[in-house]
Amino acid sequence: MPIMIELIILAVLAGVVLYQLYSVLGRRVGRQPEDMPAPALPDSRAPAPEALEGVELTGLAAVKARDPSFEVGQFLNGARAAYEMVVKAFAEGDRETLKRLLAPHVLAGFETAMAEREAQGRSERVDFLQTPRADLDGVETEGTVARAKVRFLGEYRARSKGPEGEAVDDRRTAELWTFQRNLNSRDPNWTLVQVDPAEA
Repeated sequence: MPIMIELIILAVLAGVVLYQLYSVLGRRVGRQPEDMPAPALPDSRAPAPEALEGVELTGLAAVKARDPSFEVGQFLNGARAAYEMVVKAFAEGDRETLKRLLAPHVLAGFETAMAEREAQGRSERVDFLQTPRADLDGVETEGTVARAKVRFLGEYRARSKGPEGEAVDDRRTAELWTFQRNLNSRDPNWTLVQVDPAEA
């Protein structure tokens, strides 16, 4: 009989211990993953046109609002390629290439210089000694027209021929080129509209 009572007491104690373990281990302590709010994902979409009404945007923000695909790095790569093409085309008198890249008034200035060089019986060819450096100097918008200024630092070797013979000249240039495009146009290309000297 005493053994029976002892077994009953042990069973009761075991039940109490198990209940206490369950009450501790089965309880959720602190914030659980399902209690945490879902993280907010950044909205990379361009704002809807109606969201831009009454809002004045300038610079890169204005360009990105109208052309979400615009990327500074990609633009500078294109501008650098255009710079090399224009410099080489001007030296070689390649008018067809220049027509595709220059605004009419800029082309007229280039045409005057090329015609004068040709009248003197001179020709020229250039080779870049290293990849030109291109830095975005600023972006501005006026209505649907965007203008981007790029500072170029170039180093090239010019080989010229004239009545007096041939000459080789290594040159370093620092120029500020202004490119322009209509943001409402489907044509993604930018046109060179101004060339200014710049500090190296």
